[in-house]
Amino acid sequence: MTLFVVVLGVLGVVCLLLFFYTRSVAPLTASDDAFYRFQRTYLCVYLLATGSDWMQGPYIYALYDAYGLSTHEIEVLFVAGYASSMVFGTVVGSVADKYGRRKNCLVFAVLYGMSCLTKHFNNFSILLVGRLLSGVSTSLLCSAFESWMVCEFHKEGFDSNLFSSIFSHAVLGNSLVAIFSGLMAQVTADQFGYVAPFDLAIFLLMVLSLLIVFSWGENYGDQTAKPLQNFKTALATIRSNRKILCLGLIQMLFEGSMYTFVLEWTPALMATERESYAANEAEITSGTKQKTEDDHHVHIPCGYIFSSFMVAIMIGSSLFKLLSRATCVESFMRPVLLLSSVALVLPILFPKSQVVVLLSFILFEICVGIFWPSLGTMRGKYIPEASRATIMNLFRVPLNLIVVVVLTQNFPMPVIFQCCVVFLIVASVCQVCLHRMAISELSHS
Repeated sequence: MTLFVVVLGVLGVVCLLLFFYTRSVAPLTASDDAFYRFQRTYLCVYLLATGSDWMQGPYIYALYDAYGLSTHEIEVLFVAGYASSMVFGTVVGSVADKYGRRKNCLVFAVLYGMSCLTKHFNNFSILLVGRLLSGVSTSLLCSAFESWMVCEFHKEGFDSNLFSSIFSHAVLGNSLVAIFSGLMAQVTADQFGYVAPFDLAIFLLMVLSLLIVFSWGENYGDQTAKPLQNFKTALATIRSNRKILCLGLIQMLFEGSMYTFVLEWTPALMATERESYAANEAEITSGTKQKTEDDHHVHIPCGYIFSSFMVAIMIGSSLFKLLSRATCVESFMRPVLLLSSVALVLPILFPKSQVVVLLSFILFEICVGIFWPSLGTMRGKYIPEASRATIMNLFRVPLNLIVVVVLTQNFPMPVIFQCCVVFLIVASVCQVCLHRMAISELSHS
């Protein structure tokens, strides 16, 4: 327990120092209040949306378990969510481009609210419908909001260098919201039961719907094309534009590794705790150590660990601001992606060392904090407006497939981490190619 508390404390201090240092050396350069108003309008809605998502995470498994569902049934529900996002994501992207991103953000709120309502029913079929709705909602969350923001950003004529500010603040705010949502979920679940966090998520969805209705305007992709045509256009764009293809591969490989990591960090750290417990028991047996109350159970403080991961992402967000001032995003993401692969090699090489495994996971989360705003900045530069939401959702199809395969196959943990390392190395190669194309295009302009 001491290790996890110390790591969280050190990360918190580093995060605060880095945040204030970043504000002093990399201040925002917007010349008027219009950009600040736009950024607030977007972030208020976006962070409520992510908050509604984070609010559900801590207790969805616990709720299913409390309903008496078997492990297999719970696995089916999780697979259904990812599969739904994979299958329906392409459709909702095309619909958003044709009928409006603002409308699709409202559809997100409705569908996710309905998904939360299903949690009140101890019925597998109803819960399955809820997971299917959740999958569609996740696709909308990951595309419609950003597509709306990018279109409005260009419409307002803001300096493209300000993209990094919005994405960096979004990642920073998302991490804070995740920590706060986890605490609120804990409090409400303790007071009113496991379904209470889902009711609180519905309230957040209602508030964001009101903000969208009264503060957002509508924007579109290609309104003249039918959804199927948008889909074909998006595929043709990906095939013909190597920069977009590389960007899609980078997103697929990194996020596939990231979502797989989310499923594996708990058992990986539990394994190190069991090793520590076994060593501790050996010392007690030999008489070199006295037994204490903590020696009766093998457990890890998931709340402290999760908070540490979120603070690490915030550190990554601040580092992104500093790196953006030093060089272009296509350049500094090359070593970042390579460093993320090194981070996940360490649990393979030192699976029994709790310190090494924990610090390697912290390093990976810092890379995640740099990756998110970097990806958003590059998508804003390279993906065409006409089919933006469709292309963004197409990128999510293979990464959801990766997670479904991991969930349905009983791979040993070392094999899973090895796959993640390979994915991240290939992503690094794709980033090198993207950087070369960006440099070549710049030299010819």
